[in-house]
Amino acid sequence: MSPDKVLMTELLEQMIQEKRLSKPDAELFQKSGNANEELNEVDVLQWLASEYQVSFTQLEEVDLDRELLSLFPARILLKEELLPLSRENGSVKIATSRLFATQGLDTLKSLTGLKMIPVLAPSDVLQREIKKRLGVGADTIDTLKEDTAFQVVDEEAEEGADLDGAAEDASIIRFVNQVLGDAIGLRATDIHLEPFEHELQIRYRVDGVLQEVPVPAEIKRFQPAIVSRIKILSHLNIAEKRLPQDGRIKLKVNNSEVDVRVSIIPMLHGEAVVLRLLRQDGSIRGLAEMGLGSRELEMFRHILTLPHGIFLVTGPTGSGKTTTLYTALSEINDSVRKIITIEDPIEYQIRGINQIQVSEKAGLTFAKGLRAILRHDPDVLLIGEIRDQETARIAVQASLTGHLVFSTLHTNDAPSSLTRLVDMGLEPYLVASSLEGVLAQRLVRVLCPHCKETDTSSRALAMQSEMKLPEGLNLFRAVGCQECRQTGYHGRRAVFEMMDLDYEIRQMVLKSCSSVELKEAMRRKGLNTLHEDGRRLIREGITTIDEVMRVTKKDETLNGE
Repeated sequence: MSPDKVLMTELLEQMIQEKRLSKPDAELFQKSGNANEELNEVDVLQWLASEYQVSFTQLEEVDLDRELLSLFPARILLKEELLPLSRENGSVKIATSRLFATQGLDTLKSLTGLKMIPVLAPSDVLQREIKKRLGVGADTIDTLKEDTAFQVVDEEAEEGADLDGAAEDASIIRFVNQVLGDAIGLRATDIHLEPFEHELQIRYRVDGVLQEVPVPAEIKRFQPAIVSRIKILSHLNIAEKRLPQDGRIKLKVNNSEVDVRVSIIPMLHGEAVVLRLLRQDGSIRGLAEMGLGSRELEMFRHILTLPHGIFLVTGPTGSGKTTTLYTALSEINDSVRKIITIEDPIEYQIRGINQIQVSEKAGLTFAKGLRAILRHDPDVLLIGEIRDQETARIAVQASLTGHLVFSTLHTNDAPSSLTRLVDMGLEPYLVASSLEGVLAQRLVRVLCPHCKETDTSSRALAMQSEMKLPEGLNLFRAVGCQECRQTGYHGRRAVFEMMDLDYEIRQMVLKSCSSVELKEAMRRKGLNTLHEDGRRLIREGITTIDEVMRVTKKDETLNGE
Protein backbone atom coordinates (compact mmCIF):
# COMPACT_ATOMS: atom_id res chain seq x y z
CA MET A 1 0.00 0.00 0.00
CA SER A 2 1.32 3.42 -0.91
CA PRO A 3 2.47 5.65 1.97
CA ASP A 4 0.77 8.60 0.27
CA LYS A 5 -2.32 10.07 1.89
CA VAL A 6 -5.65 8.58 0.79
CA LEU A 7 -9.28 9.25 1.69
CA MET A 8 -10.19 7.77 5.08
CA THR A 9 -13.18 5.70 3.87
CA GLU A 10 -11.15 4.08 1.06
CA LEU A 11 -8.23 3.27 3.35
CA LEU A 12 -10.37 1.75 6.11
CA GLU A 13 -12.37 -0.37 3.65
CA GLN A 14 -9.17 -1.69 2.06
CA MET A 15 -7.61 -2.47 5.44
CA ILE A 16 -10.76 -4.36 6.51
CA GLN A 17 -10.67 -6.46 3.31
CA GLU A 18 -6.98 -7.29 3.83
CA LYS A 19 -7.54 -8.11 7.53
CA ARG A 20 -5.35 -5.28 8.71
CA LEU A 21 -8.32 -3.88 10.60
CA SER A 22 -11.60 -5.25 11.97
CA LYS A 23 -14.92 -3.56 11.21
CA PRO A 24 -15.66 -2.65 14.87
CA ASP A 25 -12.16 -1.17 15.17
CA ALA A 26 -12.69 0.86 12.00
CA GLU A 27 -15.87 2.35 13.47
CA LEU A 28 -14.11 3.02 16.76
CA PHE A 29 -11.19 4.64 14.94
CA GLN A 30 -13.57 6.94 13.04
CA LYS A 31 -15.09 8.10 16.32
CA SER A 32 -11.70 8.66 17.92
CA GLY A 33 -9.89 11.96 17.69
CA ASN A 34 -7.21 10.38 15.47
CA ALA A 35 -9.31 10.24 12.31
CA ASN A 36 -9.19 12.89 9.62
CA GLU A 37 -10.31 13.05 5.99
CA GLU A 38 -6.91 12.04 4.63
CA LEU A 39 -4.90 9.24 6.25
CA ASN A 40 -2.22 6.72 5.51
CA GLU A 41 -1.72 3.16 6.72
CA VAL A 42 0.84 4.21 9.33
CA ASP A 43 -1.72 6.41 11.14
CA VAL A 44 -4.15 3.50 11.55
CA LEU A 45 -1.49 0.93 12.49
CA GLN A 46 -0.07 3.21 15.18
CA TRP A 47 -3.58 3.65 16.62
CA LEU A 48 -4.10 -0.16 16.56
CA ALA A 49 -0.78 -0.69 18.32
CA SER A 50 -1.80 1.62 21.15
CA GLU A 51 -5.30 0.08 21.43
CA TYR A 52 -4.07 -3.52 21.59
CA GLN A 53 -0.85 -2.84 23.50
CA VAL A 54 1.45 -4.17 20.77
CA SER A 55 4.63 -2.65 19.42
CA PHE A 56 4.88 -0.67 16.18
CA THR A 57 8.00 -0.39 13.99
CA GLN A 58 9.01 1.22 10.71
CA LEU A 59 11.81 -1.38 10.40
CA GLU A 60 14.33 1.43 9.93
CA GLU A 61 17.27 -0.05 11.85
CA VAL A 62 16.51 -3.74 12.23
CA ASP A 63 19.45 -6.14 12.33
CA LEU A 64 17.85 -9.48 11.51
CA ASP A 65 19.19 -12.83 12.71
CA ARG A 66 19.77 -15.05 9.65
CA GLU A 67 19.74 -18.14 11.87
CA LEU A 68 16.28 -17.15 13.08
CA LEU A 69 15.07 -16.59 9.51
CA SER A 70 16.21 -20.07 8.52
CA LEU A 71 13.76 -21.62 11.04
CA PHE A 72 10.77 -20.56 8.94
CA PRO A 73 9.74 -21.61 5.39
CA ALA A 74 10.31 -18.70 3.02
CA ARG A 75 7.10 -19.31 1.09
CA ILE A 76 4.98 -18.90 4.27
CA LEU A 77 6.78 -15.70 5.29
CA LEU A 78 6.27 -14.27 1.80
CA LYS A 79 2.67 -15.41 1.40
CA GLU A 80 1.55 -14.19 4.85
CA GLU A 81 3.86 -11.11 4.87
CA LEU A 82 5.61 -12.03 8.11
CA LEU A 83 9.17 -11.11 9.11
CA PRO A 84 10.79 -12.63 12.24
CA LEU A 85 12.66 -9.90 14.11
CA SER A 86 14.16 -11.42 17.26
CA ARG A 87 13.98 -14.46 19.54
CA GLU A 88 13.94 -14.42 23.35
CA ASN A 89 12.96 -17.04 25.94
CA GLY A 90 10.99 -19.25 23.56
CA SER A 91 9.16 -16.32 21.93
CA VAL A 92 9.67 -14.70 18.54
CA LYS A 93 8.80 -11.09 17.76
CA ILE A 94 7.41 -11.12 14.26
CA ALA A 95 6.53 -8.09 12.13
CA THR A 96 3.15 -8.10 10.42
CA SER A 97 0.71 -5.59 8.99
CA ARG A 98 -2.27 -7.93 9.46
CA LEU A 99 -3.13 -8.01 13.14
CA PHE A 100 -6.38 -9.89 12.55
CA ALA A 101 -5.08 -12.48 10.06
CA THR A 102 -3.68 -14.99 12.56
CA GLN A 103 -3.47 -18.01 10.24
CA GLY A 104 0.16 -17.35 9.30
CA LEU A 105 1.26 -16.84 12.90
CA ASP A 106 -0.56 -20.03 13.95
CA THR A 107 1.16 -21.99 11.16
CA LEU A 108 4.61 -20.79 12.24
CA LYS A 109 3.81 -21.57 15.87
CA SER A 110 2.78 -25.14 15.01
CA LEU A 111 5.90 -25.64 12.88
CA THR A 112 8.41 -24.37 15.46
CA GLY A 113 6.65 -24.69 18.81
CA LEU A 114 7.63 -21.09 19.56
CA LYS A 115 5.28 -18.36 20.76
CA MET A 116 4.68 -15.63 18.15
CA ILE A 117 4.46 -12.01 19.36
CA PRO A 118 3.10 -9.69 16.63
CA VAL A 119 4.75 -6.32 15.98
CA LEU A 120 2.86 -4.02 13.61
CA ALA A 121 4.69 -2.58 10.58
CA PRO A 122 3.53 -0.82 7.36
CA SER A 123 2.84 -3.31 4.55
CA ASP A 124 5.00 -1.63 1.88
CA VAL A 125 8.01 -1.43 4.22
CA LEU A 126 7.42 -5.01 5.33
CA GLN A 127 7.26 -6.37 1.77
CA ARG A 128 10.46 -4.55 0.86
CA GLU A 129 12.34 -5.87 3.92
CA ILE A 130 11.11 -9.45 3.43
CA LYS A 131 12.32 -9.42 -0.18
CA LYS A 132 15.60 -7.83 0.89
CA ARG A 133 16.26 -10.41 3.63
CA LEU A 134 15.03 -13.55 1.88
CA GLY A 135 16.00 -12.65 -1.67
CA VAL A 136 13.91 -12.41 -4.82
CA GLY A 137 12.25 -15.74 -5.63
CA ALA A 138 12.94 -17.26 -2.20
CA ASP A 139 9.56 -19.01 -2.16
CA THR A 140 10.18 -20.72 -5.51
CA ILE A 141 13.67 -21.86 -4.53
CA ASP A 142 12.15 -23.22 -1.30
CA THR A 143 9.74 -25.26 -3.43
CA LEU A 144 12.52 -26.51 -5.70
CA LYS A 145 14.61 -27.70 -2.76
CA GLU A 146 11.72 -29.84 -1.52
CA ASP A 147 10.85 -31.21 -4.97
CA THR A 148 12.99 -34.35 -5.22
CA ALA A 149 11.48 -35.20 -8.61
CA PHE A 150 13.04 -32.06 -10.11
CA GLN A 151 16.67 -32.31 -11.12
CA VAL A 152 18.76 -29.61 -12.75
CA VAL A 153 20.97 -30.88 -15.54
CA ASP A 154 24.61 -29.86 -15.15
CA GLU A 155 26.20 -27.33 -17.52
CA GLU A 156 28.63 -30.01 -18.69
CA ALA A 157 25.90 -32.56 -19.41
CA GLU A 158 26.13 -34.56 -22.60
CA GLU A 159 24.10 -33.77 -25.67
CA GLY A 160 20.48 -34.77 -25.43
CA ALA A 161 20.17 -33.88 -21.72
CA ASP A 162 16.69 -32.62 -20.90
CA LEU A 163 17.42 -29.03 -19.89
CA ASP A 164 14.29 -28.03 -21.79
CA GLY A 165 12.16 -29.97 -19.32
CA ALA A 166 13.97 -28.43 -16.35
CA ALA A 167 13.47 -24.94 -17.75
CA GLU A 168 9.74 -25.57 -18.09
CA ASP A 169 9.37 -26.51 -14.42
CA ALA A 170 6.68 -24.32 -12.80
CA SER A 171 9.06 -23.09 -10.09
CA ILE A 172 11.74 -22.02 -12.58
CA ILE A 173 9.09 -20.24 -14.67
CA ARG A 174 7.82 -18.48 -11.56
CA PHE A 175 11.34 -17.47 -10.49
CA VAL A 176 12.19 -15.89 -13.86
CA ASN A 177 8.82 -14.09 -13.85
CA GLN A 178 9.51 -12.79 -10.33
CA VAL A 179 12.92 -11.42 -11.34
CA LEU A 180 11.42 -9.66 -14.37
CA GLY A 181 8.47 -8.30 -12.37
CA ASP A 182 10.70 -7.13 -9.52
CA ALA A 183 13.05 -5.30 -11.89
CA ILE A 184 10.18 -3.59 -13.72
CA GLY A 185 8.65 -2.54 -10.40
CA LEU A 186 11.95 -0.97 -9.33
CA ARG A 187 12.25 1.03 -12.60
CA ALA A 188 15.34 -0.97 -13.61
CA THR A 189 16.65 -0.56 -17.16
CA ASP A 190 18.83 -3.70 -17.16
CA ILE A 191 19.00 -7.06 -15.37
CA HIS A 192 22.41 -8.75 -15.06
CA LEU A 193 22.66 -12.49 -14.24
CA GLU A 194 26.35 -13.16 -13.62
CA PRO A 195 27.69 -16.67 -12.87
CA PHE A 196 30.62 -17.12 -10.51
CA GLU A 197 32.19 -20.27 -9.08
CA HIS A 198 29.95 -20.56 -6.02
CA GLU A 199 27.12 -18.11 -6.71
CA LEU A 200 24.81 -16.66 -9.30
CA GLN A 201 24.78 -12.90 -8.83
CA ILE A 202 21.77 -10.85 -9.93
CA ARG A 203 22.02 -7.08 -10.30
CA TYR A 204 19.58 -4.42 -11.52
CA ARG A 205 20.61 -1.12 -13.10
CA VAL A 206 18.41 1.50 -11.43
CA ASP A 207 18.87 5.20 -12.21
CA GLY A 208 22.01 4.32 -14.15
CA VAL A 209 23.78 2.50 -11.27
CA LEU A 210 23.99 -1.25 -10.71
CA GLN A 211 22.47 -2.54 -7.46
CA GLU A 212 22.98 -6.08 -6.21
CA VAL A 213 19.76 -8.00 -5.58
CA PRO A 214 19.58 -10.38 -2.63
CA VAL A 215 18.90 -13.93 -3.81
CA PRO A 216 18.82 -17.26 -1.94
CA ALA A 217 22.24 -18.93 -1.69
CA GLU A 218 20.84 -22.10 -3.31
CA ILE A 219 20.09 -20.28 -6.59
CA LYS A 220 23.47 -21.36 -8.06
CA ARG A 221 22.19 -24.97 -8.33
CA PHE A 222 19.43 -23.88 -10.68
CA GLN A 223 21.54 -21.60 -12.91
CA PRO A 224 21.40 -23.81 -16.07
CA ALA A 225 17.61 -24.13 -15.89
CA ILE A 226 17.16 -20.37 -15.33
CA VAL A 227 19.32 -19.52 -18.35
CA SER A 228 17.48 -22.14 -20.42
CA ARG A 229 14.13 -20.64 -19.41
CA ILE A 230 15.30 -17.22 -20.64
CA LYS A 231 16.49 -18.81 -23.90
CA ILE A 232 13.10 -20.44 -24.41
CA LEU A 233 11.30 -17.13 -23.79
CA SER A 234 13.55 -15.35 -26.30
CA HIS A 235 13.42 -18.15 -28.92
CA LEU A 236 17.13 -18.99 -28.69
CA ASN A 237 18.91 -22.34 -29.02
CA ILE A 238 19.07 -23.89 -25.53
CA ALA A 239 21.61 -26.49 -26.68
CA GLU A 240 24.14 -23.85 -27.76
CA LYS A 241 26.33 -22.88 -24.78
CA ARG A 242 29.60 -22.03 -26.53
CA LEU A 243 28.60 -18.99 -28.61
CA PRO A 244 26.97 -15.62 -27.78
CA GLN A 245 23.27 -15.35 -28.61
CA ASP A 246 20.88 -12.39 -28.85
CA GLY A 247 17.10 -12.45 -28.67
CA ARG A 248 14.06 -10.57 -27.43
CA ILE A 249 11.07 -11.13 -25.17
CA LYS A 250 7.76 -9.26 -25.31
CA LEU A 251 6.09 -8.70 -21.93
CA LYS A 252 2.82 -7.16 -20.86
CA VAL A 253 2.76 -5.80 -17.33
CA ASN A 254 -0.33 -4.00 -16.00
CA ASN A 255 -1.53 -3.19 -19.53
CA SER A 256 1.83 -1.69 -20.47
CA GLU A 257 4.23 -3.35 -22.92
CA VAL A 258 7.88 -4.01 -22.12
CA ASP A 259 10.32 -5.10 -24.81
CA VAL A 260 13.18 -7.13 -23.33
CA ARG A 261 16.45 -7.38 -25.30
CA VAL A 262 18.38 -10.51 -24.32
CA SER A 263 22.14 -10.99 -24.62
CA ILE A 264 23.76 -14.27 -23.53
CA ILE A 265 27.53 -14.76 -23.50
CA PRO A 266 29.48 -17.84 -22.27
CA MET A 267 31.71 -17.03 -19.28
CA LEU A 268 34.16 -19.07 -17.19
CA HIS A 269 31.51 -20.43 -14.81
CA GLY A 270 28.49 -20.57 -17.10
CA GLU A 271 26.46 -18.31 -19.35
CA ALA A 272 25.99 -14.66 -18.33
CA VAL A 273 22.71 -12.97 -19.24
CA VAL A 274 21.90 -9.28 -19.63
CA LEU A 275 18.27 -8.25 -20.14
CA ARG A 276 17.57 -4.68 -21.30
CA LEU A 277 14.07 -3.52 -20.37
CA LEU A 278 12.46 -1.08 -22.81
CA ARG A 279 9.06 0.29 -21.85
CA GLN A 280 7.51 0.82 -25.27
CA ASP A 281 4.57 2.94 -24.15
CA GLY A 282 6.54 5.21 -21.86
CA SER A 283 5.15 8.69 -21.57
CA ILE A 284 6.86 11.46 -23.53
CA ARG A 285 7.19 14.79 -21.74
CA GLY A 286 6.99 18.12 -23.47
CA LEU A 287 10.07 20.06 -24.48
CA ALA A 288 9.57 22.52 -21.62
CA GLU A 289 9.62 19.64 -19.08
CA MET A 290 12.98 18.27 -20.25
CA GLY A 291 14.92 20.58 -17.93
CA LEU A 292 16.85 22.49 -20.60
CA GLY A 293 18.37 25.84 -19.71
CA SER A 294 16.76 28.92 -21.29
CA ARG A 295 19.51 29.32 -23.94
CA GLU A 296 19.38 25.63 -24.91
CA LEU A 297 15.57 25.56 -25.00
CA GLU A 298 15.44 28.58 -27.32
CA MET A 299 18.01 26.97 -29.67
CA PHE A 300 16.14 23.64 -29.65
CA ARG A 301 12.84 25.30 -30.54
CA HIS A 302 14.56 27.18 -33.39
CA ILE A 303 15.97 23.94 -34.86
CA LEU A 304 12.48 22.38 -34.83
CA THR A 305 11.25 25.18 -37.12
CA LEU A 306 13.90 24.50 -39.79
CA PRO A 307 12.72 23.00 -43.12
CA HIS A 308 15.78 20.77 -43.55
CA GLY A 309 19.12 19.85 -42.01
CA ILE A 310 20.52 17.32 -39.51
CA PHE A 311 20.16 17.52 -35.74
CA LEU A 312 22.22 15.09 -33.65
CA VAL A 313 21.91 14.00 -30.02
CA THR A 314 25.11 12.49 -28.62
CA GLY A 315 26.05 10.59 -25.52
CA PRO A 316 26.79 7.08 -24.25
CA THR A 317 24.30 4.21 -24.21
CA GLY A 318 21.52 4.81 -21.71
CA SER A 319 21.89 8.60 -21.54
CA GLY A 320 18.34 9.36 -22.72
CA LYS A 321 19.11 10.26 -26.33
CA THR A 322 16.08 8.48 -27.80
CA THR A 323 13.75 10.08 -25.24
CA THR A 324 15.06 13.53 -26.21
CA LEU A 325 14.53 12.85 -29.90
CA TYR A 326 10.99 11.58 -29.38
CA THR A 327 10.22 14.63 -27.29
CA ALA A 328 11.32 16.72 -30.27
CA LEU A 329 9.22 14.67 -32.71
CA SER A 330 6.18 14.99 -30.46
CA GLU A 331 6.51 18.78 -30.62
CA ILE A 332 6.27 18.80 -34.43
CA ASN A 333 3.95 15.81 -34.88
CA ASP A 334 0.93 17.23 -36.71
CA SER A 335 -1.32 16.46 -39.67
CA VAL A 336 0.75 18.43 -42.23
CA ARG A 337 4.07 16.58 -41.70
CA LYS A 338 4.91 12.99 -42.49
CA ILE A 339 7.36 11.63 -39.91
CA ILE A 340 9.10 8.27 -40.43
CA THR A 341 11.57 6.63 -38.04
CA ILE A 342 13.93 3.69 -38.46
CA GLU A 343 15.18 2.30 -35.15
CA ASP A 344 16.79 -0.64 -33.42
CA PRO A 345 14.84 -1.14 -31.23
CA ILE A 346 11.63 0.91 -31.29
CA GLU A 347 11.48 2.27 -27.73
CA TYR A 348 8.33 4.40 -27.93
CA GLN A 349 5.19 3.98 -30.01
CA ILE A 350 3.59 7.32 -30.88
CA ARG A 351 0.36 7.84 -32.76
CA GLY A 352 0.84 9.58 -36.10
CA ILE A 353 4.49 8.58 -36.52
CA ASN A 354 5.46 5.81 -38.96
CA GLN A 355 8.04 3.54 -37.33
CA ILE A 356 10.31 0.88 -38.88
CA GLN A 357 12.15 -1.78 -36.89
CA VAL A 358 15.65 -2.65 -38.16
CA SER A 359 16.08 -6.40 -38.76
CA GLU A 360 19.64 -7.47 -39.52
CA LYS A 361 18.56 -11.11 -39.94
CA ALA A 362 16.03 -10.15 -42.61
CA GLY A 363 18.53 -7.83 -44.30
CA LEU A 364 16.76 -4.59 -43.27
CA THR A 365 19.67 -2.38 -42.20
CA PHE A 366 19.62 1.34 -41.42
CA ALA A 367 21.06 2.12 -44.86
CA LYS A 368 18.65 -0.10 -46.79
CA GLY A 369 15.67 1.14 -44.78
CA LEU A 370 16.68 4.77 -45.32
CA ARG A 371 16.77 4.37 -49.10
CA ALA A 372 13.25 2.94 -49.00
CA ILE A 373 12.00 5.66 -46.63
CA LEU A 374 13.05 8.43 -49.02
CA ARG A 375 10.61 7.02 -51.59
CA HIS A 376 7.77 7.42 -49.07
CA ASP A 377 7.71 11.22 -49.33
CA PRO A 378 8.65 12.04 -45.69
CA ASP A 379 9.10 15.52 -44.25
CA VAL A 380 10.95 14.44 -41.09
CA LEU A 381 13.21 11.41 -40.54
CA LEU A 382 14.52 9.86 -37.35
CA ILE A 383 17.48 7.50 -37.71
CA GLY A 384 18.06 5.51 -34.53
CA GLU A 385 21.83 5.80 -34.81
CA ILE A 386 24.44 6.80 -37.38
CA ARG A 387 26.69 3.75 -37.17
CA ASP A 388 28.68 3.80 -40.39
CA GLN A 389 29.68 5.90 -43.39
CA GLU A 390 26.84 4.60 -45.59
CA THR A 391 24.15 5.61 -43.11
CA ALA A 392 25.83 8.98 -42.52
CA ARG A 393 26.04 9.68 -46.25
CA ILE A 394 22.36 8.88 -46.86
CA ALA A 395 21.37 11.06 -43.88
CA VAL A 396 23.34 13.98 -45.36
CA GLN A 397 21.77 13.44 -48.79
CA ALA A 398 18.30 13.39 -47.21
CA SER A 399 18.95 16.68 -45.41
CA LEU A 400 20.30 18.30 -48.59
CA THR A 401 17.17 17.28 -50.51
CA GLY A 402 14.76 19.04 -48.17
CA HIS A 403 14.29 16.71 -45.18
CA LEU A 404 14.72 17.44 -41.48
CA VAL A 405 16.78 14.54 -40.09
CA PHE A 406 17.19 13.58 -36.42
CA SER A 407 19.71 10.99 -35.26
CA THR A 408 22.12 9.94 -32.50
CA LEU A 409 25.88 9.52 -32.36
CA HIS A 410 28.30 8.25 -29.72
CA THR A 411 30.69 11.07 -28.81
CA ASN A 412 31.85 12.60 -25.52
CA ASP A 413 30.65 16.12 -26.26
CA ALA A 414 28.87 18.18 -28.91
CA PRO A 415 31.88 19.58 -30.87
CA SER A 416 33.37 16.07 -31.23
CA SER A 417 30.38 15.09 -33.39
CA LEU A 418 31.67 17.27 -36.23
CA THR A 419 35.08 15.61 -36.30
CA ARG A 420 33.51 12.15 -35.83
CA LEU A 421 31.43 12.55 -39.00
CA VAL A 422 34.55 13.58 -40.92
CA ASP A 423 36.41 10.57 -39.45
CA MET A 424 33.59 8.35 -40.76
CA GLY A 425 34.50 9.44 -44.26
CA LEU A 426 32.15 12.35 -44.90
CA GLU A 427 33.66 15.31 -46.71
CA PRO A 428 33.95 18.40 -44.46
CA TYR A 429 31.87 20.49 -46.89
CA LEU A 430 28.97 18.01 -46.57
CA VAL A 431 29.11 18.16 -42.77
CA ALA A 432 29.32 21.96 -42.79
CA SER A 433 26.37 22.37 -45.15
CA SER A 434 23.99 19.80 -43.64
CA LEU A 435 24.48 19.82 -39.86
CA GLU A 436 22.35 22.40 -38.00
CA GLY A 437 22.82 21.53 -34.34
CA VAL A 438 24.18 19.01 -31.83
CA LEU A 439 22.95 18.27 -28.31
CA ALA A 440 25.21 16.29 -25.98
CA GLN A 441 23.64 14.93 -22.80
CA ARG A 442 24.24 12.81 -19.69
CA LEU A 443 21.89 11.66 -16.95
CA VAL A 444 22.51 12.51 -13.30
CA ARG A 445 20.56 11.03 -10.41
CA VAL A 446 18.08 13.28 -8.61
CA LEU A 447 18.29 13.60 -4.83
CA CYS A 448 15.55 11.75 -2.94
CA PRO A 449 13.24 14.48 -1.55
CA HIS A 450 12.46 12.38 1.54
CA CYS A 451 15.99 12.11 2.92
CA LYS A 452 18.32 14.68 1.31
CA GLU A 453 20.27 16.77 3.82
CA THR A 454 22.31 19.94 3.72
CA ASP A 455 26.00 19.11 3.32
CA THR A 456 28.29 21.26 5.44
CA SER A 457 31.31 18.94 5.41
CA SER A 458 34.78 20.31 4.74
CA ARG A 459 34.98 18.20 1.57
CA ALA A 460 31.76 19.74 0.24
CA LEU A 461 33.05 23.25 0.96
CA ALA A 462 36.34 22.45 -0.78
CA MET A 463 34.48 21.08 -3.83
CA GLN A 464 32.23 24.15 -3.81
CA SER A 465 35.28 26.37 -4.10
CA GLU A 466 36.92 24.15 -6.73
CA MET A 467 33.77 24.16 -8.90
CA LYS A 468 33.40 27.95 -8.43
CA LEU A 469 29.90 27.68 -7.01
CA PRO A 470 28.51 30.78 -5.25
CA GLU A 471 29.46 31.25 -1.59
CA GLY A 472 26.61 30.64 0.83
CA LEU A 473 24.96 28.18 -1.56
CA ASN A 474 23.12 25.34 0.17
CA LEU A 475 24.70 22.07 -0.95
CA PHE A 476 22.90 18.78 -0.38
CA ARG A 477 24.09 15.22 0.10
CA ALA A 478 22.47 11.84 -0.52
CA VAL A 479 21.51 10.05 2.70
CA GLY A 480 19.32 7.05 1.90
CA CYS A 481 15.94 5.94 3.22
CA GLN A 482 13.29 3.30 2.61
CA GLU A 483 11.68 5.37 -0.15
CA CYS A 484 14.85 5.34 -2.28
CA ARG A 485 16.11 1.87 -1.23
CA GLN A 486 18.96 3.48 0.76
CA THR A 487 20.55 5.00 -2.36
CA GLY A 488 19.76 8.64 -1.57
CA TYR A 489 18.49 9.20 -5.12
CA HIS A 490 15.21 8.71 -6.95
CA GLY A 491 14.89 9.34 -10.70
CA ARG A 492 17.22 11.11 -13.11
CA ARG A 493 17.60 14.45 -14.88
CA ALA A 494 19.66 15.28 -17.93
CA VAL A 495 22.49 17.77 -18.22
CA PHE A 496 22.90 19.26 -21.68
CA GLU A 497 25.47 20.86 -24.01
CA MET A 498 23.79 22.50 -27.01
CA MET A 499 25.72 23.66 -30.08
CA ASP A 500 24.36 25.28 -33.20
CA LEU A 501 26.39 25.95 -36.34
CA ASP A 502 26.81 29.52 -37.57
CA TYR A 503 29.01 30.81 -40.41
CA GLU A 504 32.22 30.89 -38.33
CA ILE A 505 31.80 27.29 -37.08
CA ARG A 506 31.02 26.03 -40.59
CA GLN A 507 34.20 27.68 -41.88
CA MET A 508 36.18 25.97 -39.12
CA VAL A 509 34.71 22.60 -40.14
CA LEU A 510 35.74 23.25 -43.75
CA LYS A 511 39.29 23.91 -42.49
CA SER A 512 39.20 20.57 -40.53
CA CYS A 513 39.77 22.26 -37.17
CA SER A 514 40.05 19.97 -34.15
CA SER A 515 37.20 19.43 -31.67
CA VAL A 516 39.14 21.41 -29.02
CA GLU A 517 39.36 24.43 -31.35
CA LEU A 518 35.67 24.10 -32.18
CA LYS A 519 34.81 23.93 -28.49
CA GLU A 520 36.84 27.04 -27.68
CA ALA A 521 35.05 28.90 -30.47
CA MET A 522 31.67 27.73 -29.17
CA ARG A 523 32.59 28.76 -25.61
CA ARG A 524 33.19 32.31 -26.86
CA LYS A 525 29.65 32.22 -28.29
CA GLY A 526 28.09 31.16 -24.98
CA LEU A 527 28.23 27.36 -25.04
CA ASN A 528 27.51 25.79 -21.65
CA THR A 529 29.42 22.54 -21.24
CA LEU A 530 27.94 19.43 -19.63
CA HIS A 531 29.95 20.20 -16.49
CA GLU A 532 28.60 23.76 -16.32
CA ASP A 533 25.01 22.60 -16.84
CA GLY A 534 25.57 20.14 -14.00
CA ARG A 535 26.54 23.07 -11.78
CA ARG A 536 23.13 24.58 -12.59
CA LEU A 537 21.41 21.50 -11.14
CA ILE A 538 23.64 21.69 -8.05
CA ARG A 539 22.66 25.32 -7.52
CA GLU A 540 18.99 24.34 -7.80
CA GLY A 541 19.41 21.60 -5.17
CA ILE A 542 18.42 18.87 -7.64
CA THR A 543 21.59 16.77 -7.46
CA THR A 544 24.96 16.55 -5.73
CA ILE A 545 28.50 17.55 -6.65
CA ASP A 546 29.48 13.86 -6.62
CA GLU A 547 26.82 13.01 -9.23
CA VAL A 548 27.94 15.77 -11.59
CA MET A 549 31.57 14.71 -11.17
CA ARG A 550 30.57 11.09 -11.87
CA VAL A 551 29.12 11.77 -15.33
CA THR A 552 31.13 14.79 -16.52
CA LYS A 553 34.82 15.66 -16.67
CA LYS A 554 36.25 18.66 -14.86
CA ASP A 555 38.43 19.57 -17.82
CA GLU A 556 35.30 20.04 -19.93
CA THR A 557 35.36 23.58 -18.60
CA LEU A 558 38.12 25.34 -20.47
CA ASN A 559 40.35 28.30 -19.75
CA GLY A 560 40.69 27.35 -16.09
CA GLU A 561 36.99 27.82 -15.34
